[in-house]
Amino acid sequence: MQSPNRPFFPHVSESRSQSNFPRARRRFSTTPKSQHGHTTPPIPGEELHVTFIDKEGAEHTFEVSAGDNLMDIAQAEDLEMEGACGGSCACSTCHLIVESPEHYDAMPEPSDDENDMLDLAFGLTETSRLGCQVKMAKEIDGVKVRLPSMTRNMQAGDFSGGKKKEG
Repeated sequence: MQSPNRPFFPHVSESRSQSNFPRARRRFSTTPKSQHGHTTPPIPGEELHVTFIDKEGAEHTFEVSAGDNLMDIAQAEDLEMEGACGGSCACSTCHLIVESPEHYDAMPEPSDDENDMLDLAFGLTETSRLGCQVKMAKEIDGVKVRLPSMTRNMQAGDFSGGKKKEG
């Protein structure tokens, strides 16, 4: 049992853990919603439009700039899109479903990396894409995308050294 006056980590000396420096207080701060994603405010007259359909079926339409990707837009607008890999095309948590086949066909073809990640996505459809890989452009102005009812985040902790989990 650790004594209350003894530091938790044995390699840290007591004199170091109880220094004579006053403990700094950190203030709670927030950032404005406009700083949540990595999006660029649209130039007046050059706005593009995207509509997200959330998990409850509510539609959210936004004016965005060409070049912004759908994952950053969703996160900047506080929609439920995880993006666990930060947009590096290494997960499927920004999976979305393009509602219109015409808009889907107007998008550049998914890369092999994107297709590999989409194979891991929950609720995969013929018009599924990763939000981090779809950049807004005039060709897809007015696109409507649906957020799937759930996502699958495959992490190392989900596996037990190749052994099957019983239970």
